Amino acid sequence: MKKTLLLTPVFLLATSTLLVAADTVPTTPTWHAQTLLSAISNVLIFAAIGIVAAIIGFKVFDKCTPGHLEKEIVENKNVAAAIIAAAVILGVCIIIAASIMG
Repeated sequence: MKKTLLLTPVFLLATSTLLVAADTVPTTPTWHAQTLLSAISNVLIFAAIGIVAAIIGFKVFDKCTPGHLEKEIVENKNVAAAIIAAAVILGVCIIIAASIMG
């Protein structure tokens, strides 16, 4: 009986919130795609921005570390440096994806 009394206000609050949210219609236009062509263009734009930002993030990390990371990976075939570079690129990409998703 006590559980029912405790859950009743929560249920009423949740249903009233859903009813209020269902009645509101956004009046401002959103940037979400309305057609397939605009969705594809959004994907291409966000992919280009993401790739450029990931490259810039890697270059900034390379400048902050001693030595030349690209040279270490390509010429010396240093696997540890490649793993670090991959981790940096993945970390930057996760941050970029989170910022694009909003």
